Amino acid sequence: MSLNQIAPPQVTARAAGPMRRMWAWGVAHAVDDLYQGLVPASVPYFVLERHYSYLAASGLTLAATLGSAVPQPFVGIAVDRLRLPGLAAAGVLVAGLGYGLSGLVGPYALVWTLILLSGLGVAMFHPAAGKAAREAAGESTAAMSVFAAGGTVGFFLAPVLATPALVSLGVGATVLFVPPAVLVAFVLLRIGRRTRAAAAAPATGRDRWGPFAVLTAVEIVRSTVFAGITTFIELYWIRHLHGSRALAGAALACFLAGGVAGTVAGGRLADRIGLVRTVQLGAVLVVPMLVGLRASPGPVVPLLFAFLAGAALNVPFAVLVKLGQDYLPSRPGTAAGVTLGLAVSVGGLIAPLFGLAADAHGPQRVFTLLCAVPVAAFVLGLFLTSPERGR
Repeated sequence: MSLNQIAPPQVTARAAGPMRRMWAWGVAHAVDDLYQGLVPASVPYFVLERHYSYLAASGLTLAATLGSAVPQPFVGIAVDRLRLPGLAAAGVLVAGLGYGLSGLVGPYALVWTLILLSGLGVAMFHPAAGKAAREAAGESTAAMSVFAAGGTVGFFLAPVLATPALVSLGVGATVLFVPPAVLVAFVLLRIGRRTRAAAAAPATGRDRWGPFAVLTAVEIVRSTVFAGITTFIELYWIRHLHGSRALAGAALACFLAGGVAGTVAGGRLADRIGLVRTVQLGAVLVVPMLVGLRASPGPVVPLLFAFLAGAALNVPFAVLVKLGQDYLPSRPGTAAGVTLGLAVSVGGLIAPLFGLAADAHGPQRVFTLLCAVPVAAFVLGLFLTSPERGR
């Protein structure tokens, strides 16, 4: 006899409700982070159509990074002090409108401002959504991984969706990406109204800033590797492995697809072996995968290692988000703002250092260096402690 046959219907409904909300938050996260991925995917088309200089083009990426990275910890503080139930919906709407309108305006200053506004929308979404998703997930890291994986899916879909639209219609095609933001904002508002009355009580416990700082450093290392790979993997395939542009695009797709699989697998693994061990295991696994990627000959065999490297690198992703909230039980919004926003963006700011190595020795030197970087994450992970031990 199954559990559904034994349990009363209302119990089954209560069990199914949180998971449905987790999938809704996962989809919302995918749409929100879609706009983060659409900005770098669109920059080359602004250069070609508007004749922007490389400096102006990098300025657009900087606007998106500044808008999304700097405000997130402060938004997290506000979310923790004030409930702000509609902030996640407003954030994804602002992110979509900012990006969607950027291709319709002429002056560069206005384009830059709209891209900045889109980044600010992303900053509004992450802390509020991270806190709400944690409330829906409870203590299940597997459920939290559904939310975290949504962001990786959004990054994966951005170039897939943007390229054909921008090639066919020009930068004015950015407006086609406004409807998903409107739809998701509407759904999140409905979810907020349904769950507001049954909201979880504020978490209690001592905030442990020391382990949280170590965890933030681990996330910076992880995001540095992620930014280095996504920036140079296609150039590595074309200029070092002598692969076609199609194979180079396939390499990036394999890496991002592996990231989705690793995020989901990491959540399930953490429920079995613990949060801290999963973070340490991810740091160990990614090293041989990167070595295999760097050492494999030809443009085809390394595709497998691109997928495996993406999976290993993202095994700790959902775990880091949940573990950060466990370290700061009274500040889940702040924790989400740092782990999902600030630390990820700092990794992106470090990535230009790899560009210096690529200019001097080619993109293959970048991947040689990347093989060693995760060792720092493992060493830092040894200083992490279980949240239960701290309590």
